[in-house]
Amino acid sequence: MKALKVIAYTFKNCTLDEVGSLVLEKETRPTRLKSLKEKFNFDELFYIATCNRVEFVFTTDKELDSALTKKIIKFLFPEFTAEQHDYYSVNAAMYSNVSALDHLMRISCSLESLVVGEKEILAQIREMYEECRDWGLTGDFMRLTMNSVVKASKEVYTNTKISDKPVSVASLACRMLRNHNIGFDAKFLIIGAGETIQLLTKYLQKHDLKDCVIFNRTLSKAQVLADEIGAKALPLEELKNYRGGFDVILTCTGATEPVITKEIYEGLLNGSTDKKVIVDLALPNDTAAEVVEQFSPAFISVEQIQEIANRNLEERKGELVYAEAIIEENIREFIPILKQRRVELAMRQVPEKIKEIKAKAVDTVFADEINALDENSREVLEKVLNYVEKKYISVPMVMAKEILMQQ
Repeated sequence: MKALKVIAYTFKNCTLDEVGSLVLEKETRPTRLKSLKEKFNFDELFYIATCNRVEFVFTTDKELDSALTKKIIKFLFPEFTAEQHDYYSVNAAMYSNVSALDHLMRISCSLESLVVGEKEILAQIREMYEECRDWGLTGDFMRLTMNSVVKASKEVYTNTKISDKPVSVASLACRMLRNHNIGFDAKFLIIGAGETIQLLTKYLQKHDLKDCVIFNRTLSKAQVLADEIGAKALPLEELKNYRGGFDVILTCTGATEPVITKEIYEGLLNGSTDKKVIVDLALPNDTAAEVVEQFSPAFISVEQIQEIANRNLEERKGELVYAEAIIEENIREFIPILKQRRVELAMRQVPEKIKEIKAKAVDTVFADEINALDENSREVLEKVLNYVEKKYISVPMVMAKEILMQQ
């Protein structure tokens, strides 16, 4: 275990832009990581990069400190300034030995994520490990480590409620829509095409979103999103003229004044008296207060969603103590597994060593005596030696396993 090391840069110790600067481009990633491994003579290496973390996981007998971290950063990013090299060496979170394994389990269980309980992190880590494995950067130790990390993560997600209640705006908004008996075959008007709207439409698309029109100030951006989900795109200025009907309005723009005014909303209704739903995820709201007061649509605001998200997140955090207990148990289980594997690898050499001893005895040490024997005696001696060789090979492995089980 003493060889396992982790250098981590996350939202906890750097800005997201600073973390982003450490992301290796996919095209050059294999070559750069192979060069890193060779340069520092790491036994094994794999690399983690997500939207808010970059981590280097490796095995080495070298001591992990800011000096080694600085050398690694300078090697990978020679274009950085001296100040940047200093910054990344000082602000790195460093883990060694058991604490490194604990850290890998914690991040895979999302205990260290920006949003506790997000399951995506485990899939991301497994994918990046498998990439590094396919590039020949990892070996037997990392294989055992990742098996243990995945096992611990699955147990946390299965045996705790850490990911039970949704905390993302997109998932909560969709859940609240279902609470209003809105089917995903309803007619949607979407105002805006930014990141929040993109996340929301992707979530809705999973539930077979069909009838949708997207309005945005920049038509080309709306068209890109519309092409992805099979919708129609229109410029925002056309909202006041739209008379195609709707069941739900989803809106999230950066406007400082209401986008959905009383006059525009009345035009969108076009005489309809059916119940409507507005999901307004903008701050300040895109919907004028008088629209809600006069027409009484079911109104879902980002403040309402955030209140539920915060409450759910607190409940998730309440599961941390159970998750940490599962991690501790998995670490305890990993140590004897690692010891047994080391014995197995060492025992692989036993058959060859025994064959070497036998060959030396027959061909060198007792060569004269054996040659003096008659043919029948030499055959008997060969049978005895072969029997002893086969039986002896299994003895050390059996004894080693018995000793490990007694510990």
